[in-house]
Amino acid sequence: MTNNAMHPVGAPLGAYNSKAFGTDGVRGKAGTELTPALALQLGYWSSHILKNQGPILIGKDSRQSGDMVTAALTAGLTAAGKEVWQVDLCPTPAIPYLIKRTGACGGFMVSASHNPPEDNGIKIFDEQGVKIDSKKQIFIESKIRGGDSSNNVQSPSRNFGKTYQRYELIKDYQESLINSVKGRSLNGIPIVLDLCWGSATACGAKVFEALGADLTILHGKPNGAKINVGCGSTQLGPLRQAVFEKHAEMGFAFDGDSDRVLAVDGRGRVIDGDHVLYLWGSNLRERGELPNNRLITTVMANLGFERAWKAKGGLLERTAVGDQNVHTAMIETGAALGGEQSGHILSAAHGLCGDGLLTALQVATICNDQNLTLAEWRNQSFKAFPQKLVNVSLSNWSNQKDWQDCEPIQEAVTKAEASMGQDGRVLLRASGTEPLLRVMVQAKDQRDVDSWTTHLAQVVEQHLDAA
Repeated sequence: MTNNAMHPVGAPLGAYNSKAFGTDGVRGKAGTELTPALALQLGYWSSHILKNQGPILIGKDSRQSGDMVTAALTAGLTAAGKEVWQVDLCPTPAIPYLIKRTGACGGFMVSASHNPPEDNGIKIFDEQGVKIDSKKQIFIESKIRGGDSSNNVQSPSRNFGKTYQRYELIKDYQESLINSVKGRSLNGIPIVLDLCWGSATACGAKVFEALGADLTILHGKPNGAKINVGCGSTQLGPLRQAVFEKHAEMGFAFDGDSDRVLAVDGRGRVIDGDHVLYLWGSNLRERGELPNNRLITTVMANLGFERAWKAKGGLLERTAVGDQNVHTAMIETGAALGGEQSGHILSAAHGLCGDGLLTALQVATICNDQNLTLAEWRNQSFKAFPQKLVNVSLSNWSNQKDWQDCEPIQEAVTKAEASMGQDGRVLLRASGTEPLLRVMVQAKDQRDVDSWTTHLAQVVEQHLDAA
């Protein structure tokens, strides 16, 4: 056997029938859907698209399955001869920042974001710190599904990669967050942070403390068994209660991997991504830093936000759901600010990556700079149209595709839209991370929102195989 002989260390997952990539990387139940074998394959075949010189970074949130997924990814990458730097616990946006900072050829984040603790996921970034595009996903997917021997995971016998622990890199990311506010401070402002037992625990408290905030911390230690459970950006009750009890001026809640944030003001009102875009966008516009007064958002954005922004002479462009779509539109249009209602906010001045901690710091320091409480700043925002979102659970993923061809569902949507006219919107959307069909209605009248949401959800349940 020659020195460059190839030895198979894994086989194609020919029986893997589900689509690996959703709207935000790969995600599923750890150990059953996201298996070590799948993670190994993802690592190995990703190395074929991350071709530049330099290491590959891997970070993770606090989930109990994180070590397993990280180890399998590392095995696949080192089998392909790649050098791996383990960053360990960190927010997702730390990985793209550190890719550019260190000259890495790519990176992975092991996280299922806002999903429950039993799930996990893998997000893949290229040498620019951008999530890989659909063409690269298709290549990896084809290799994972390949059935012939040429697709076996193999490794050159004398060219295995090495792994290094680079846990200190989180300090570089932490310092970048502090520098992002350009000397502004939070001198003594009472703020509550809900760190969600997840990635934000790595440095969230430290950066706010460094700027002088008077902090109250909720769910502030990494705990993979509790991540996203009754806390964080998907459950704002604990944050709101703490803001009231501590007489805080504001509170911020992050999701499991800290790439998005929702806020609560001192009156308990929610400041979602739409409000952040409107208020931060208005601030940038006043400073002459918002080209063409353009904001990029998604089809989920509130109709009240759109009308208020256009009434100010602004441009508002919608994309499909997903921060990758927002990112693409911002690049194409030269927009300075974009994001999603869910709290993913992208700033061109700060690396075009959804970053919950960075967004929270910007909101808090802009308020202080203007000598306003968050409640006072919130009063300058738009009046949102009533909105309701219902998730209809489906028995399997394939049923998500059926709704667009279901005549009764389409007739019900048409009827709802005709009834509300220009004062309402209907959106049906298949989740990219769970077997769900999301039904959303916005309207001026709350009664229209409630009645049409209920009716449309019932039609979906009746004509699709609901769980």
